[in-house]
Amino acid sequence: MIFVQKKAETSNLEMKTIVRSVSAMGSPPSPKNNNMMVPNLIGSGSQSLNNLVQQLRLYKPPPSPADTDDDDTAVDARGKVFSGMGLGESAVPSALHRPERFRPNRASVLVCLFEGNLGDLRVILTKRSSNLSTHSGEVSLPGGKAEEGDADDSETAMREAKEEIGLDPSLVTVVTVLEPFLSKHLLRVVPVIGILRDKQAFKPVANTDEVEVIFDAPLEMFLKDENRRSEEREWLGVKYLVHYFDFLTENKKFVIWGLTASILIRAASVVFQRPPSFSEQYPRFKI
Repeated sequence: MIFVQKKAETSNLEMKTIVRSVSAMGSPPSPKNNNMMVPNLIGSGSQSLNNLVQQLRLYKPPPSPADTDDDDTAVDARGKVFSGMGLGESAVPSALHRPERFRPNRASVLVCLFEGNLGDLRVILTKRSSNLSTHSGEVSLPGGKAEEGDADDSETAMREAKEEIGLDPSLVTVVTVLEPFLSKHLLRVVPVIGILRDKQAFKPVANTDEVEVIFDAPLEMFLKDENRRSEEREWLGVKYLVHYFDFLTENKKFVIWGLTASILIRAASVVFQRPPSFSEQYPRFKI
């Protein structure tokens, strides 16, 4: 098990304070106070993280259908979320929002952010164990299926993160949740954004039954076209792109793709308040 804390792969000069007005569909909205600037995440220590917490607490995801309960097959036998096609719930056909036809199970993943050694913003990721019978070796965010007794999506994500990587919930400040994403099999996955203020206090311990490697990557890479490729696929008669990000650190190569990549593209767009430099090309259905 390794926990990589590498220097920023991106230039510090590229971390700018940007305020953008965006649409409610598929893009992050600007803060309610238009004079509020996005924090400069360079060398400001805990103050920049405090500013980020304040910014993200203003974020309101687009409205989504009411929660329902049912069974689903888009998680593995352990109830863990794996990569695959993923899109924002607001982009799916209206027919799937009808309770009599669309009853997705619910899962949560933790987008845990912290400041790297050079002040860049990074996200904690895992590589699934090679011994798993399904989707072994894939990169994912800590998380899994909601269990009875979980108070909300945040509690699900934090419980799973503690189970998978030994992350103490007391070290993380949960600041917001993003719009739910739907897997190809209609599993409803809620991304929970949390801030790890003291990375030195986090002593990662991988649950070897589920996790092979714990590592981190710069969040901003998911807005860039560098080391990215895509593959066109079709769902419900509509073509869309599946994004793949190649990430190399300490001579280890990871491929971050599908649902995990889609969630991180959205998270980076919300945090940095700008869209990616490439076309996401998710399905857009007529409602």
